[in-house]
Amino acid sequence: MVVLNRIYTRTGDSGTTALGSGERRPKYDLRVAAYGTVDETNAVIGLAQLHLAKEPEVAAILTRVQNDLFDLGADLANPEPEGGDKRERLRVVDKQVERLEADIDKLNAALSPLTSFVLPGGDPAAAHLHLARTVCRRAERLVVELAARPDERVGAPAIRYLNRLSDLLFVAARYVNGRGAKDVLWVPGANR
Repeated sequence: MVVLNRIYTRTGDSGTTALGSGERRPKYDLRVAAYGTVDETNAVIGLAQLHLAKEPEVAAILTRVQNDLFDLGADLANPEPEGGDKRERLRVVDKQVERLEADIDKLNAALSPLTSFVLPGGDPAAAHLHLARTVCRRAERLVVELAARPDERVGAPAIRYLNRLSDLLFVAARYVNGRGAKDVLWVPGANR
């Protein structure tokens, strides 16, 4: 359970922040940047939610995703120590990735196949979902970079989750864009 009685602690005034383990890291540390960008993804999804009154199915999926993103943030903020850890820590699991895949398949079934790349835009919800997708891709790049470091540990399901989430956000953007009918398609070389 999380209890926040006081919002400011002054402990970050030195330019460091605490991981879930209590270890302090610089605020520019790659792990901090990775879970911070996951948080940013969550915030942009929150903006998209403001425009989904007519799409309750997508809104419900995204509410689940927002909760998962807090799980992912907790996962990244609590790295497993070298040699393992006996304490139970919150981790993203394959079941969460599989749920995203089922959601993608369900939404994608209502869409016609793409014949071009899609430009971000159309409906306001779609535009925000495209923005969330790009922020999610940035989070994924940071988490993959973090996982590649020999002194850092990142669970494979965390990486898979972000990869699938960006796909879900793309499909959801098309879905809320009139089931793809209002997609703005890229026309290669149109302005030459």
